[in-house]
Amino acid sequence: MIDGGIKAFQGRRILLLQGPVGPFFTRFAQDLTDAGATVHKINFNAGDWFFYPSGETYRGTMEEWPRWLARRLAELDIDLVFLFGDCRPIHQAAHDVARQANIEVGVFEEGYIRPDFVTLERDGVNANSMMTRTPEEYLRAPDRVIAKRSMPHSFWWMVWWGFLYFTIGGFGQVFFPHYRHHRPLTIMEMFPWLLSPLRKQWFKWRQRGIQARLEGEFDKRFFLVPLQVHNDSQVMVHADVGGVEGFIASTIASFANHAPSDCLLVLKHHPMDRGYRNYTDLVRRLARDGGCAERVLYIHDQHTPTLIRHCRGVVVINSTVGLTAVGMKCPTKAVGEAIWDMPGLTYQRSLDRFWIDAPDAAPDNKLFLKFRDELIATTQINGSFYRKLAPETSATGLIWNAEATSLASLAARRRSTGSDTEAEAKARPAVPALAAR
Repeated sequence: MIDGGIKAFQGRRILLLQGPVGPFFTRFAQDLTDAGATVHKINFNAGDWFFYPSGETYRGTMEEWPRWLARRLAELDIDLVFLFGDCRPIHQAAHDVARQANIEVGVFEEGYIRPDFVTLERDGVNANSMMTRTPEEYLRAPDRVIAKRSMPHSFWWMVWWGFLYFTIGGFGQVFFPHYRHHRPLTIMEMFPWLLSPLRKQWFKWRQRGIQARLEGEFDKRFFLVPLQVHNDSQVMVHADVGGVEGFIASTIASFANHAPSDCLLVLKHHPMDRGYRNYTDLVRRLARDGGCAERVLYIHDQHTPTLIRHCRGVVVINSTVGLTAVGMKCPTKAVGEAIWDMPGLTYQRSLDRFWIDAPDAAPDNKLFLKFRDELIATTQINGSFYRKLAPETSATGLIWNAEATSLASLAARRRSTGSDTEAEAKARPAVPALAAR
C-alpha cells in the first residue's frame, strides 16, 4: 500500500525527539533510513535510551535546552523534526527553536479516530492543529475513498512498553539529574496500574445492573459526561476548566440549576485513569450541595457506545469520545478546544442552555462524514504505535499511503529557494497535510 508516502522523506535530514513509549521511534527510524533519509535521535532519560540506545544524550537543564538544540540543529543541518505530543515542555521549546530556524515539525499523537489510526500532523495537533474549523470548507471538499486495515488489540503492549519505560526511566534518573518529565517518571507508577484491575472488579460488582437501567428505564433521560485522564494535556493546556475536578464541579452546578428535573447526569470515569483517581467523594459532595444527589451517577466500565445511543446528549472537555458521539448523531457539547468543535457538529451555545436544547441539537451527519474523511486523509495513518504488524507493511507497522503530500514537496521547494514564494504560500491547502499520510 505504499509507493511514495514514506519515500517522500528521501534525502531529508531528520531529528527525532521523544516518541510514544516503546520501540516505535526505533522502528520509525528504520523506515526513514530505508527510504533514504538521514536520521538522528536525542534521548532525555533512561527510558528514551533503553528504546533507542544509539541516540545522542542531552543531560543539560531546561534553561539550556533551546540554545543547545539550536546549535545542534545547525551542526546536523536538520530540515525536519519529529516528536510525539506538542505540549511537553521539551517539545514546546523545541518547536519554538525549529520555527525560528524555518525547520519543519511533524507531530505524532494518538489517533483522533481510534483504534485503527495514529495522528501525524504538520506543526501541531489537537487545539494546535492547522485543520480548518470552517464547516463550509469541508462541505466543499471532494469526496474521498477511505480504506483501512483493522488493527489488532494493542492495550497490553502499551501497558508493557509503559512499564519498561517508566521503570527504567525511574531507576536511571541518577544519570539525568536535570531532566523533568511531563508526568511522574518513577517505579511508583506501577502501583496505580496494579490498583486499576482491583478497582475495575470492585466497581463492576458494585455497579451491576446500572447499564440495563440506563438502556431501559432512563433511555433518553440522561446526559453522559465522559471524563478524561487527570493529566491529559488536552485538559491541562487546551481547556480552561480547572482540571478534571473543576470540570466535574462546573458541570454538576450547571446541571443542578438548568437541566430538566426528570433527567440524570451520568459521569463516566476514564479507564486509563482508574488507578490514579477516584472521584466518588467529590461527585457525592458536589451533587449533595447542588441539591441533585438523587440525579447524579458516577460510573466506570459501562459500554460507552451503548450509553451514547441511549443518552439525551454528551458533554465533554475535548475527548475523542466527543467525536464518536457526533458520529453517532448524538447532541454534543465540548467545553474545551477541540478540532471538531464547530457549527453543525457540536452545540455552540452555553452549557446552561444545552440541557434544554439538546433534543434539537443533533449533528449534521453529512458534515460529519465529510469532516471525518478529510481528517483521516490529511492527519491519520492506518496503524498502531504499540504493536508491530506483519512484515509486509513497514518496520513501524504503519501503513504508509502512496501519496506524497504537501510537507515533502514544500520542503523540497524551500531547500531550493530558501523560502516559500508568495504564490506557493497562497496555494497552500486550507487543510495542510504531512508528507506521510
